[in-house]
Amino acid sequence: MSQVVAIIPARSGSKSIPDKNIKHLAGKPLIAYSIAAARLAKNIDRVIVSTDSQKYADIAAQYGAEVPFLRPAEISGDTSTDYLCIKHTLDWLQDQEGSQPEYLVHLRPTTPLRDSRCIEDAIELLRNTEVATALRSVHEMSESAYKTMEIETGFLKRVFCGSFDLDAANDNRQRFSKTYHPNGYVDVIRSSFVRENLKLHGNRVMAYISESAVEVDTINDFAYLEYKVASDPSLVNRLFK
Repeated sequence: MSQVVAIIPARSGSKSIPDKNIKHLAGKPLIAYSIAAARLAKNIDRVIVSTDSQKYADIAAQYGAEVPFLRPAEISGDTSTDYLCIKHTLDWLQDQEGSQPEYLVHLRPTTPLRDSRCIEDAIELLRNTEVATALRSVHEMSESAYKTMEIETGFLKRVFCGSFDLDAANDNRQRFSKTYHPNGYVDVIRSSFVRENLKLHGNRVMAYISESAVEVDTINDFAYLEYKVASDPSLVNRLFK
């Protein structure tokens, strides 16, 4: 039985960037980066892509991933959740192969630039931390979230404390607690937890602090990625040797 399975969700619908998951970055489709990173990680036994598109499936297979099923359309839309994708994969493995992996490594194609050694470290951290329900990667925010604001009835209000008095938000950033942004670099999930609790992460989620990671949500994000890989070809070369 495969103990560690990488799951790469890659639905075909994308409104912000058409066919975002297969858009080419430095000559390779975006999804290929996550596949390559997973295949290089020594403690991942199997790499599965979950997609609703035969075209995407063919591309994923070309780069060495398994695509043993196509994800149903009803769980591949804009409002479909990560949980539904992961549950569908676990259900398929149980129904078709009679097995469940111990760990799932959730890699989003929209965070393509990874070091496979970080994936290996993240898996081992969760393995060695029994009290943790899951692990998620984060990076430190450049500005503490405690300095952020929302708008209520046209007026600015500080998040968390709920005060309309904004002067305290002007204090030096060192006076505020550090806050972290989940970035999709690597999430590690216990299959047993998903089955027993009907959720992915739970209330004891271990933090894996990664390098700052670019997530592709807009065309400007993609343009920045193109700039990064053009400036530092090693980001691509470490994955596609």
